[in-house]
Amino acid sequence: MTQQATIVAQMRQLIQILAQHNHAYYVMDQPSISDSEYDQLFHQLKALEDNYPELIQADTPTSKVGGQALAKFDSIRHVVPMLSLGNVFNYDELLAFARRIEERLPQQSIEYDVELKFDGLAISLWYENGVLTRGVTRGDGETGEDISQNVKTIRNLPKVLTLQAGTVPDLLEVRGEVLMPKAGFEKLNADNQARGDKTFANPRNAAAGSLRQLDPNVAAARPLAFYAYGIAQCEPHHGLSSMSASLEWLNKLGFAVGERHFVCHSIEAVQAAYEQINQERPQLDVEIDGMVIKVNDLKQQQTLGFLSREPRWATAYKFPAVAALTTVENIDWQVGRTGALTPVARLNPVAVGGVTVSNVTLHNIGEIQRLDVRVGDTVSVYRSGDVIPKVEKVWPDFRPVDTVEVHLPKFCPVCSSPVVMPEGEALARCSGGLYCAAQRIEAIRHFVSRKALDIEGLGDRWVESLLHLDLLKDVADIYHLHEHRETLLTIEKMGEKSVQNLMDSIEKSKKTTLAAFIYALGIRGVGETTARMLANNFQSLKALKAADLEALKKTPDVGDITAEWILDFFQAPHNLEVVQRLIDAGVHWDAPIAPTRQPFNGESWVVTGTLSSMGRDEATQLLQALGARVSGSVSSKTKCVVAGEKAGSKLDKAEKLGILVLNEAQFIALMQEHGQIEG
Repeated sequence: MTQQATIVAQMRQLIQILAQHNHAYYVMDQPSISDSEYDQLFHQLKALEDNYPELIQADTPTSKVGGQALAKFDSIRHVVPMLSLGNVFNYDELLAFARRIEERLPQQSIEYDVELKFDGLAISLWYENGVLTRGVTRGDGETGEDISQNVKTIRNLPKVLTLQAGTVPDLLEVRGEVLMPKAGFEKLNADNQARGDKTFANPRNAAAGSLRQLDPNVAAARPLAFYAYGIAQCEPHHGLSSMSASLEWLNKLGFAVGERHFVCHSIEAVQAAYEQINQERPQLDVEIDGMVIKVNDLKQQQTLGFLSREPRWATAYKFPAVAALTTVENIDWQVGRTGALTPVARLNPVAVGGVTVSNVTLHNIGEIQRLDVRVGDTVSVYRSGDVIPKVEKVWPDFRPVDTVEVHLPKFCPVCSSPVVMPEGEALARCSGGLYCAAQRIEAIRHFVSRKALDIEGLGDRWVESLLHLDLLKDVADIYHLHEHRETLLTIEKMGEKSVQNLMDSIEKSKKTTLAAFIYALGIRGVGETTARMLANNFQSLKALKAADLEALKKTPDVGDITAEWILDFFQAPHNLEVVQRLIDAGVHWDAPIAPTRQPFNGESWVVTGTLSSMGRDEATQLLQALGARVSGSVSSKTKCVVAGEKAGSKLDKAEKLGILVLNEAQFIALMQEHGQIEG
């Protein structure tokens, strides 16, 4: 394909896409993309046309405005075309706009009228001898739809003009925007939802849909408002010399204008006004998407004139886009502290929401499959306020032919351990929990915790120092720290006594229990209770490592997914290597005592509230010693609830379900009865 044919093909593709979205926005009032996404597509086409003017297509939307009038309303041709506005998106583009004006108005003083850019539906209103006679939509800029009956239902719109000082003109055509203020929009949606009716995606859709109702009573019931922004015709002429003065005059005639309005004597002042309104935007009564910058002097406007679809003397200064188009250059997989694999899209950097975005999380493999995002794709990236950027959609229209689907890696990109994702789980994880460098800090923190190997003194600050010195590659290295005593003494605030205390604590931790050791391994889904059940059921680490899925599932407190996690953990060679190094370093335990039939065997108990004579952990251990399974939540399967002070919702639920409840005194008496507490 020749370069000329390639450029034409790109133009045709953009024209087709823009036509679809023009129809959705202007005709159907159901926009399927954001304004910023549309702007980017439009400017891509405009840039091609600027570079290759000889290839401009006859049906290009760059020389048109809006869409065709709907058939259900009469069509009316605008006497003065309703043109659109050009856009600027940053200060440099604003300066370029100002320079073009200064070049056409040399040696003249220029001031700017700065108004809110409403996000509504542009209309034209005709007043004859002060009486509202007609309301027309923008349509395609040349021809609009007659919505006069609906317009007359707008509450803040003057139907008859009066002027305390001066004469009302014989003919006045006012241009402005119909929209739905935020408060009215929220109430409309709340009322519709309560009735089970359709809700609206945003105020613009609500306003546009209301104005295009065939029944004016529907429009009358909607909280619409009109805000004037200009005069298209006035006979006799109003005699005013500036844009700002004409808005003040319209206000005196009874029209609402924007709640913020500035007259700026320099382009720097325009930028300051823009920044102020961007900050105040959340507090405004209406939705806006930018500011409109106009040369204030009406004679200067006349001198500057028009381009094919927009005035030279005005532009829209858009707020930072909440959505932008860019391409996916790569998709990497990151491994978190808990082993979760997260796909991250590396993007061609793009400005969105006021920041430059080059990386964005794709969350999980399910999200990748939902979006069908691939390397090379064009995507919309969304960001609003402090919201974390995200890929909102993929544009298959721009997809290269050689893209391939993205699949979950079979092996961890950090440690090469197998990647696993049990059925029903959203996140895939690295199975090398003890070995994987990405999970190292979390694995060590858990391993030394009080309920695991209980190594006192090895806190986060020391762990970070030891990692920095490359002394801890995995948890087994803890038992080799004595070989690096001199190095340990060089760590800040790590004196002889501290080092010796740490060495003593590490040595003491070698004598443990099988249950505590299993818990310390940090197997996903294996908490303290589950670890105890596994120790009781299998009696040895060798038997646990050799257990198949069915044997694991038969263990009390082990569900299907947890059984898969346990199996995956002991099938990962790296994990087995670390476990063996721990045993070789001297970590050991006495053989568990085979469980006998206990009084609370298999029963589910809940401990809640504050106990004055013991902590909840101690109460849990007393119950577990009698064979009970202690749960954190109340259900119909709960045998009994031990309720201390301020027990709260768990106690309420137990009482509703008719479950036995013991107070602290009753619980202590029960433990004494079973020999757990001395009488």
